[in-house]
Amino acid sequence: MTQPDDKELLILFHAPATKEQAFTRIIKKYQEKLYWHIRRMVVEHEDANDVLQNMFIKVWNGLENFREDSQLYTWLYRIATNECLTFLDQRKKRTVVPMDDSESAISNSIKADKHFDANRLEWKLQLAIQQLPEKQRAVFNLRYYDEMPYEEMSRVLDTSEGALKASYHHAVKKIEDFILNR
Repeated sequence: MTQPDDKELLILFHAPATKEQAFTRIIKKYQEKLYWHIRRMVVEHEDANDVLQNMFIKVWNGLENFREDSQLYTWLYRIATNECLTFLDQRKKRTVVPMDDSESAISNSIKADKHFDANRLEWKLQLAIQQLPEKQRAVFNLRYYDEMPYEEMSRVLDTSEGALKASYHHAVKKIEDFILNR
């Protein structure tokens, strides 16, 4: 049995008899990719699960009005990214610690992971990514991990392609500097 494409899933979603089944299939199709996109932004597994759940609630509530101006996965990534940014902003407001302490908390969180090995380059990369401002982190993750084209990213983040290219370039420079100088 082949997996229906997004257009077929949307048609099934709009039919009352198959709405829940179609939504379940959308979740199964995109859940893992979205989880890792979110996890790279918020770091903690529990936070990623919470953000993913909130994101799918928004999708359920908004899918009826999805106009298909963009592809379904673009729309899902946009909601996921916005949920991450909202979550991170709320966490920043709740946490009244100096920025240095906040960065150190993120660093400690990564280092506390049982798979952490400070000598492994991928962990240095994760630490470097976490030092980036949220929006720059989103741009870097979408481009580097998800290999999303700038045109698609422009729709997800509602930013011009030129600004995204500049942001990605700056993020790469900051990451290189972090890895080479630490």
